[in-house]
Amino acid sequence: MSDRGYYEVLGVSKGASDDEIKSAYRKLAIKYHPDKNKGDKEAEEKFKEATEAYEVLRDAQKRAAYDQFGKAGVNAGAGGGYGQGAYTDFSDIFGDFGDIFSEFFGGAGGGGGGRGGGRRSGPQRGSDLRYNLEVSLEDAALGKEYKIEIPRLETCVDCSGSGASKGSSPTVCPDCSGTGQVRRTQGFFSVTTTCPRCKGKGKVISNPCKTCKGEGLTEKRRTIHIKIPAGVESGSRLKVSGEGESGPNGGPSGDLYVVTHIKKHPTFERQGNDLIVQKTISLSMACLGGEIEVPSIDGKTIQLKIPEGTESGQIFRLKGHGIPYLGSYGKGDQHVIIKVEIPKKLSKKQKELMEEFARESGEKVGSGGKSKLFFR
Repeated sequence: MSDRGYYEVLGVSKGASDDEIKSAYRKLAIKYHPDKNKGDKEAEEKFKEATEAYEVLRDAQKRAAYDQFGKAGVNAGAGGGYGQGAYTDFSDIFGDFGDIFSEFFGGAGGGGGGRGGGRRSGPQRGSDLRYNLEVSLEDAALGKEYKIEIPRLETCVDCSGSGASKGSSPTVCPDCSGTGQVRRTQGFFSVTTTCPRCKGKGKVISNPCKTCKGEGLTEKRRTIHIKIPAGVESGSRLKVSGEGESGPNGGPSGDLYVVTHIKKHPTFERQGNDLIVQKTISLSMACLGGEIEVPSIDGKTIQLKIPEGTESGQIFRLKGHGIPYLGSYGKGDQHVIIKVEIPKKLSKKQKELMEEFARESGEKVGSGGKSKLFFR
């Protein structure tokens, strides 16, 4: 311990009032408390030094003896340094515990350390689960019921969730008296933390269930039937209430969230609630027109009339043949993109007809073959 005087330690004058001494000590205690400076021996020493000084100067009789005779005049049994159990009541320094807790821990009142922190010993809601489901484009358009298998924690059937083996039962934790929390006092600080013995449950199990090893929950694989509604997209989230994990200590189960991912289709491309499909036609049909069959997402075919003079890239709309609107009425459309196929080889007869067609159109064609390059 330092040989500095108590007034010097607290940074106040000899004539300082009780409030000034109290305020000075409060600042030093918050700054140098060991819980805030773990492993810092210098900070711990300064905290002890400030606490010893305050213990003397806060007491009128001890302060008078110190003013007259110095440290030698202070009764050794009355001073008591940090950690010697001499502190009785510091409520006059900090008032409500919540205020000092907020200041000491930077306002972080949550987690497992503060007032109201720690785990609850009563029933708790089970965790929610997520399941990623791959869905075909047809099923997304028409809807379908899927059967999925999920692993989840369920109440142990052998101990009915108590965690204790048959013929025994949990007992009240002797360390926290069933509250699930213990109070630790260090100097003027009193911090409530989760009981390390029962881990916040408030009860201890001397003879744990062999099936769940005292946890009260076991992992099971459960088969669930899921109805996928028409119109779902990639990223659609379907909630199945109560199909998550069972809650600890008899709490309610969480929920299951099924997230859909639509698989790529070899024929159709989806854009929102519309469908895109390409269809190839011959040059003669593009010129003369005709009728073609177009596939639809429900497996049926649709007759589409091709007018004369249709160009490659032209788009035809089939109204109401797209994807249904999720949770609503109506459907999107199907768009057919026409691609005109140019023949690579012509028969002699076809070539003659094309040449005649060109003459009628006033075109000069027929240079044919690969181009030749001549160099001088």
